[in-house]
Amino acid sequence: MDKSKIAKQFIQAIPHSRALGMELTDIGDGFARIEMPYAEQLVGDPETGVVHGGAVSALMDTCCGAAAMSHPSSPAGTATIDLRIDYMRAATPGQTIATEAHCYHITRSVAFVRAVATDDDKDNPVATATGAFTVER
Repeated sequence: MDKSKIAKQFIQAIPHSRALGMELTDIGDGFARIEMPYAEQLVGDPETGVVHGGAVSALMDTCCGAAAMSHPSSPAGTATIDLRIDYMRAATPGQTIATEAHCYHITRSVAFVRAVATDDDKDNPVATATGAFTVER
């Protein structure tokens, strides 16, 4: 079973992910990277052009789920149990937002994940996240 293929198909099958323009660009053992290109329909503040925080939340949640699914100890399916997102700053208008997530611990029933979202300024995160996801047996 190719978990990266399953994860890619899973993300492409979610209408919300497609609508937000998410693209899985890297996946490995407990790791995922998803990019969301800047688009006018994602803007939350028309005056500044800043992407809505809800779009960033959805990106981070999806990426964390993909990282949990790709962990070697995970059978594949997952759902979000808990996700905490800390927003550091607004993403720069016009720039792609990328999230990288790592599943750093997994039990029989829960996967624990950390993630960081950045735009072109990789040293200055837009947001960080920590979450717990189901491990479906």
